[in-house]
Amino acid sequence: MPVILDPIDRHILRVLQRDGRISNVDLAREVGLSPSPCLRGVRLLEEAGIIDRYVAVLDPAKVGAGLTVFARVWFKTQDAEVTLAEAVRRFPEVMECYLTTGECDAVLRIVTADLHSYWRFQADHLTRIPSVLSVKTDVPMETLKRSFELPLR
Repeated sequence: MPVILDPIDRHILRVLQRDGRISNVDLAREVGLSPSPCLRGVRLLEEAGIIDRYVAVLDPAKVGAGLTVFARVWFKTQDAEVTLAEAVRRFPEVMECYLTTGECDAVLRIVTADLHSYWRFQADHLTRIPSVLSVKTDVPMETLKRSFELPLR
């Protein structure tokens, strides 16, 4: 269930989503608070689990993970999501995994160095998961938008 956020909480969260390393003094100035109440507000958001963690966002190409693919997965049986979930948690290449409605059963966002690396990953790991019936891969040609900021209105 969503937590009720006041306008200041939302402003703090918007700024932190843009720059998680902003100093408390600069954050306070940007949201219109003095540093002490601003820090208290951030701590409350962290304690409530609204701020889950702070991370560094890397440039995939510069760290040898320049290819992103989307794998659509079909299951052999309806209860196969447990087997898939256990397997994909072991694979660092799988960045996201969603169970879906519609044509396929799951969609995975996978990053690898290149197309050959993905082909090896699919052949050696993904298609060997016992619950996986088939995999169809979509390779994006260009990234038009990549964001990590949730829309807070």
